[in-house]
Amino acid sequence: MIDFARVQKELQECSRDIEASGIKVTPKSENLARLTGTIPGPIGTPYEGGTFQIDISLPDGYPFEPPKMQFATKVWHPNISSQSGAICLDILKDQWSPALTLKTALLSVQALLSAPQPDDPQDAVVAQQYLKDYQTFSGTARYWTETFAKTSSLGVEEKVQKLVEMGFHEAIVRSTLDAVGGDENLALEKLCSG
Repeated sequence: MIDFARVQKELQECSRDIEASGIKVTPKSENLARLTGTIPGPIGTPYEGGTFQIDISLPDGYPFEPPKMQFATKVWHPNISSQSGAICLDILKDQWSPALTLKTALLSVQALLSAPQPDDPQDAVVAQQYLKDYQTFSGTARYWTETFAKTSSLGVEEKVQKLVEMGFHEAIVRSTLDAVGGDENLALEKLCSG
């Protein structure tokens, strides 16, 4: 059984120093078993300036079992699947300890963005690129960060105009932007998928 009192404490701890760490954890549901983590891209990396969303599911054995985490934001990294967002990190598997918290797990994921481990990859294609052509890897990672992890600074009207110019009906564009919280990239994905 999940220790919800502990989860509540962990959420409070995260919200207390969000300004310093930039790490945020918010519930997705009433029962606190499904959460969303948010981490800023580390400075001095191709992920700098991005904000990355991570889906968190707590197993029944939490905190004695590790939380299940995967990136909801697409990211180009050797230890994160570019397809599913699965994360290859020892503390999320066999090196988990009940002494760790959601915040320390997210800090570890953030540290992984700074220090990839291409010899133990989750995504072999990205790991190969990292090892053989770091410049292309870095450019691709930066491009993915710009495309998927940065919220557009455009105002709502500019976003609507841009999407209408692509051939979408204005009323549908406005309702889609509302549904995805103003995220232009998500709106475009939704509009393209019908």
